[in-house]
Amino acid sequence: MPELRWKAVVFDLDGTLIDTIPLIVASHRHAVQTVLGRDFSDDVLRSGIGRPLIDQMRVFDEPRAQELFDSYRVWNHANTARLLGRFDGVDEVLVRLAAAGAAIGVATSKSRDAVDLAFSIQPPVVPFQAIVTMEDSALHKPHPEPVLMAIAKLGAEPADAVYVGDAPYDIEAAVAAGCSAVGVTWGVATAEVLAAAGADAVARTPAELATILLGDG
Repeated sequence: MPELRWKAVVFDLDGTLIDTIPLIVASHRHAVQTVLGRDFSDDVLRSGIGRPLIDQMRVFDEPRAQELFDSYRVWNHANTARLLGRFDGVDEVLVRLAAAGAAIGVATSKSRDAVDLAFSIQPPVVPFQAIVTMEDSALHKPHPEPVLMAIAKLGAEPADAVYVGDAPYDIEAAVAAGCSAVGVTWGVATAEVLAAAGADAVARTPAELATILLGDG
């Protein structure tokens, strides 16, 4: 029987549990082309993933951030069902964690309606005992508040919890929260970037993630 290394496991959503990165990049591209008549490289469009959407838009164009936000949201929601992807092996990690008795939660910068939409298309394979979205906290990643809220909702302390994410903002939030931090490389950041942000461990595959979270059992 695998042994839990942390009683509470909190996950980022985009790029960690569900493959939304192509959808996000395409939505960004639609917004900047439609509102600004410009285009940016994929690297620029991906650079803010993990932070609240409006903050990402302020980087592209501060005065027109709200227009960009609105354009993104309309296109993103209209194309979610077509472009939402899965990461092979991630569901199996969740099932194994649940079977081992882990308290499992999500802390995301995504808005509640976008989370609901994604979950209506790809229903979670296990029940999440805590879901913290953009609307739930006053401060957002890399600030630790969303991570701490999720850990508290799971009835755990930071010392007994781990946050798993694909962006440096996720790792920075975990470090600031005082919990363990595990990076995954199938989202937006490389192992080197995640390690530099302070990750205690980095998984390159879901199988590696299972080993980190559960050992080899």
